Amino acid sequence: MAPLYQAINVQLQEDVPGSHTVYRAVADPEWTVAAVPNGGYLLANIVDASMQFQASAKSHSDPIHVTAHFLHSTAAAPFHVRVRVQKRGKGFTNLVAELQQNGKTTITSHLIFGILAPPAGSSNKTLAPPSPYARRVPLYRHPSTAPLELEKIRDVYKFRRYFQCTQEPEIRAKATLDSPTRTNKTTVGGGGVEGGTWFGLTDRDERITTPSLALFADAFLNIPLLIPKSQPQALRWGWFPTMVITLEFKFPIPPPSKDHASRTVGMFWRGNFINDPQGRHETYVELWSAPSDIGEGIEVDGWRDNQVCLAVANQMSLSLPMEVNLKQGSNDSAKL
Repeated sequence: MAPLYQAINVQLQEDVPGSHTVYRAVADPEWTVAAVPNGGYLLANIVDASMQFQASAKSHSDPIHVTAHFLHSTAAAPFHVRVRVQKRGKGFTNLVAELQQNGKTTITSHLIFGILAPPAGSSNKTLAPPSPYARRVPLYRHPSTAPLELEKIRDVYKFRRYFQCTQEPEIRAKATLDSPTRTNKTTVGGGGVEGGTWFGLTDRDERITTPSLALFADAFLNIPLLIPKSQPQALRWGWFPTMVITLEFKFPIPPPSKDHASRTVGMFWRGNFINDPQGRHETYVELWSAPSDIGEGIEVDGWRDNQVCLAVANQMSLSLPMEVNLKQGSNDSAKL
């Protein structure tokens, strides 16, 4: 039972030069959704192991893109991450990392490493403020004044005590049946639902890290939970296991300052489709730097211009009864 900076606990176990490197870790039982470890938390450990692997290579130290396929559930128990080089190039290094438990590969991932920050003296091709084409922080409230959302972190998240989040009434209103965003037979495009919040770590020893962004990218309320309960697609209780997730890192995490928080990120997500037979649905997620930690700092004019998108993610998930989660967790424990 540990805060996030301790729960991501990858350590070197074996290095086979020219072949692979193995890291060991333990899936903390508190970082679970009901009985099964959160997928983003497991991916954070994979990213951390891969960053340690690349640190020894002394080149291409930043993860740029990660794709992970979840093949089996992972138990809250020790596991290994096996990392090897797929290709080393001039601009990028491609790695394959597999999370293994009891001789079985439960997650397989492909990671692209490079340099996230532009080199000194390079021409600036970044689409950012003050460009009128630049995307701005998609949240309405400043984290210093946004009201806390005490019920937004689900009870089945056993790690919920390590986080706090805020309300975004303007975004929530878009999910209602009387919202102008609803569609009809004359609508072109549109539809779907959105969510958004400032999401902060409560432990003051915590810091936003590159591996932790993988967890944040998987900590949203899934689309079936955002639909009004009067609709047949809505769910109030269920397990939404990740099948595939891609995570692209956009900008380096800004160091803590008067313009950037150390423990908080902005989260925005949206989804458009739910499909039978397993309630399969997709979610697009943006993670942003924050101008202050929740309930701290002062809102100043132009604060949005100083924020950057840290990462974007796309995920395919299922909608299953929570009993499946509990049974799977029980079966995994029995095998250990």
